[in-house]
Parts: sequence; structure tokens; C-alpha cells
Amino acid sequence: MPFPDDETIMKTAGGIVEGFQTVFGKHPGFRPAHAKGFVLNGTFTPTPEAASLSIAHHFNAPSTPIVIRFSNSTGIPAIPDTDPNADPRGIAIRFNYPNDANGRRVHTDLIMHSVPFFPTRTGAEFLEFLHAIAASSQETAHPNSVEKFVGSHPATLAFVQAPKPVPTSFARQQYFSVTAFTLINSTGKENFVRYHVTPEVGVETLTPEEAAAKGPNFLHEEMTARLKGGPAKFKLSAQIADESDVTDDATVHWPESRKVVELGTIVIEAEDPDSDATAKNLIFDPIPRVPGVGPSADPLLEMRAAIYLMSGKQRRAA
Repeated sequence: MPFPDDETIMKTAGGIVEGFQTVFGKHPGFRPAHAKGFVLNGTFTPTPEAASLSIAHHFNAPSTPIVIRFSNSTGIPAIPDTDPNADPRGIAIRFNYPNDANGRRVHTDLIMHSVPFFPTRTGAEFLEFLHAIAASSQETAHPNSVEKFVGSHPATLAFVQAPKPVPTSFARQQYFSVTAFTLINSTGKENFVRYHVTPEVGVETLTPEEAAAKGPNFLHEEMTARLKGGPAKFKLSAQIADESDVTDDATVHWPESRKVVELGTIVIEAEDPDSDATAKNLIFDPIPRVPGVGPSADPLLEMRAAIYLMSGKQRRAA
């Protein structure tokens, strides 16, 4: 996963990593965002429809081994699962391909969270948002910096105000890819898509009163108990854009009337026996770099790739 070449991207990405660490504190060995999480293993089995949309290996092979990481928001490793700031929840999925002809590992990743859009269109705007948060406190006169920022950025306000109820389980939460991607089939046809991951058992959330009665690590504990009774399953789907839809802005929704195609089943079988060490070394890549799947022109993709690689190198060095 190479660093992007653009000097501006690198400077902004470094500022965002520092911004997270200013807001949430420095926690060596942990991610600056979505610090609290755990790793599991499973498989992905595609539908026949997936192969008609993409030549990618994981959409054509009978099944593909996967690594999954569930996480809470913020860069605080011990944030209680019941804290309102722990949303949106995250899921990252690595599809592990067979090694290439030189014996090198090949994979592609999918990183999603539980709100179907992002608070800013660009990394530079997100850095402004972090600076505004860092400059604000309960004692700051109103409107403070973050209130001014949110008040002048409708997309950020929409993200902040979006409902984020606490799920009863990571296995009963829906997840969304906020950026668009392209799926490329055997004829070279490209479709812009956004991914959805939907639990087979349905979405279920807690009331504030129910959440208050839960323990600080109940989501991890619940998943451990759930998997003793059998695997957790999700459906991976693709919402397909119309020609009129915006594909380079993660703050913009596509109409719910757009066609959704089921791509396959995610089966989570067991927790990684060395979850913490695996999580420390895993550096997910938001940009697909395999045949059959491509990035959109969304500016967040290169930015996130730079942030993930920077923070991953810091984590491994800790």
C-alpha cells in the first residue's frame, strides 16, 4: 500500500492524525480513530449476480477467507460501548486472495460504518472540524468553534444529528460504505456502487434506558457468547448509482429507489485467537487495488489511505 504522492494530501493526513490525538489523547499502539475493537475470522460466499457485476476474485471464487474488525468510534481505547460518542460503529473486512505468482499476499479491503454518509466532503474540511472540536469546551462561550463549524456546514450538521442508537449487537447493526466504488465486469462495463452490510437476523437497537443498564464492554462480550451458538451472518449488497447520481461526495445520499443487488454472504465464524496483536498489525486500505473493483473520484479515498498507513506505521512502532 504505497503512500499517495501528493504533498498536500500527506500534509493534511498528518494533520488529521495529530488532530485525532489532540482530541482523544495519544494512545500508543492504538488507532487514532476507532481505537476500540476486536478481530474475527470468517468466509465470504458470492451470489451469481456478483460475478455479472465484477471480475474480482472474491465475487467469482466459491468462497474467500475474510478477516473482520468491529469497532467503536473515537480514538479512546477504553470508551464504554454505551457512550454516545462510541457511534458510529465500524466494520472493516479484508478479503484474502490466493498469493500471487511471486508468493506475495493479495487482498482487498472494505471499510464501513453505521451512518450512511460522512460529515465532510474533503480531508481538509475534516481537519477544520477536528480543529474546531479541539478549540471548544463546555466553558467556551457560545457559539463555540465547533458550533460555528457545524452551523456553517449543513453536511456536518446532518451527520451530527443523524440517529445513532446503541445496537444490541455488532451482529445486529447495518453498515455502509460512505464512498462510492466501481465494479467492472468481464465486458469492461463499470457500475458505480455503494456497499451495504446487513445482518441476516435484522437490525436491533437499545433504548437509552436499556443501554444505560449495559456494561462498558457488552458488545464484545455479546459477540463472544453469540458465536458459541453458531456463526453470525450478514448480506453484502451493492446500491447501484444512476447516471445522474453524485459519485465523488460522501456527504450526498443516493435515492433509496436505486437498485440494490445482493453480492454474497459474510459468515463470521470465530474471534481471532490473538485479536489485539492482529489488530495492531492490520493496516486496512480503503482503496481497492485488484482487478474488477476500482475507486471513484471521491477525495476521501486517497486521504484515508494516507491516514491509515501513517497511523498503522505509528501503531506497529509503538
